[in-house]
Amino acid sequence: MDEPAQIHEVSGSTIQANVSRNRIELRYRGRVSTAEAKAISDEVMPLIAQMRRGFTFLADLSNLEAMELDCVPYITRIMDACNASGIGTVVRIIPDPRKDIGFNILSIIHYGRGVHVLTFQDSAEAERAI
Repeated sequence: MDEPAQIHEVSGSTIQANVSRNRIELRYRGRVSTAEAKAISDEVMPLIAQMRRGFTFLADLSNLEAMELDCVPYITRIMDACNASGIGTVVRIIPDPRKDIGFNILSIIHYGRGVHVLTFQDSAEAERAI
């Protein structure tokens, strides 16, 4: 039986953890400030600890308007924790390539070689793939 997903909201962004599916979903919304990125990171960290090796992390940037450059340390904190916990797949939904605010470059540095990084333009395409 599937356990219900844990849903957290931080300033409009949504974090959903589903332990039985071994998946965390982070859906950014609006303009993400440094304080919001820190709050998101603080919410995500204990969720990562609940996942099993090989888990999937989905980051949806569809509704992201902007993100402050000072958010990077909090994004990389999440990436490093995922890597340390044995993440298997990173799925990104980035409908507009201009919204890729350096995630690809950060992935090269913060994820190990065995981590699959997939990028899609919409959520339907991402859901079919995972």
